[in-house]
Amino acid sequence: MNPILKNFIAVVIGLIVGGAINMGVILISDSIIPPPPGADVTTTEGLIASMHLFEPKHFIMPFLAHAIGTFAGALITALMAANNNMKLAILIGLFNLVGGIMAIMTLPAPVWFSALDAVGAYIPMAYLGGWIATKKIRS
Repeated sequence: MNPILKNFIAVVIGLIVGGAINMGVILISDSIIPPPPGADVTTTEGLIASMHLFEPKHFIMPFLAHAIGTFAGALITALMAANNNMKLAILIGLFNLVGGIMAIMTLPAPVWFSALDAVGAYIPMAYLGGWIATKKIRS
């Protein structure tokens, strides 16, 4: 298969799988850490309106969703890629970072969470996924 096509498919699959894992973690998060009483987390408008009710514990699952989804997407992309494995893993992190920045601009989350999420959940996790994949590929 053409390496460019193989890399493109690897990135698309990495984005889809990472996004699905992100969404899966978000969907189960209410059963692990229930939202605050009175918070409507079923719509963006409800989430924005009730963000002031959230405590630090309520931000654990969104952070994990972003980090695990990015890690998984980058790992899969790097494992599937024909070449430039680490660069493509970082590309997954950049795509997810852009999504994270869009969420930061949409949702009035605390500054500490926005900073932690933007700095810790995307590029470092993409790098880790790429690093693990390149170690596996070399061995």
